[in-house]
Amino acid sequence: MLTPDNFQYAMETTKVLHEPDRRIETFGVTRFAFEILTEPMDSVGKVCIRRGEVEAQKPQLIKPDGFTEIELEGFDPKVLKVIDHFKEKGLDLSFLQYGFQFKRSDVSTETIHDNLESVCDKALKAVRYSGNPSLAIIQGVDDAWEVGIMKFTLDMIMKSTEINRFDFKRRGLL
Repeated sequence: MLTPDNFQYAMETTKVLHEPDRRIETFGVTRFAFEILTEPMDSVGKVCIRRGEVEAQKPQLIKPDGFTEIELEGFDPKVLKVIDHFKEKGLDLSFLQYGFQFKRSDVSTETIHDNLESVCDKALKAVRYSGNPSLAIIQGVDDAWEVGIMKFTLDMIMKSTEINRFDFKRRGLL
């Protein structure tokens, strides 16, 4: 069971050893392959490799005009007046909303009898050799390996936001 402490530990210790060359596409779906390498807690000299895919939907541009169409559940209606105030002042309140699908059914698992450092080195050499531009190599925590995938997706959002904003501006959408 994932406790808040386990979640925090996994977020702090997960490392993206190799990130994809690509970023999240502004106007289309982006697929990232991943390999997450973990050491099972109860086994010495074993490494679990999980392989799968994360799909990023194209970022959705949310502009102040669109806020009137969004139901702000639990918020005071005065919030819309604040948004109108910012619009009048010429401040850009545009947001990018990202959506991901983690295809858990597509995850395969392999157990290797080796130490984690050696498996990480081999995985990094293999990705350099293959040149796969969409592959991420992640070192994570076995009991909370999904948290490692979450951390990777958050990193990709952070690294893609400026590029996506630039693309929207270039097309006159921002």
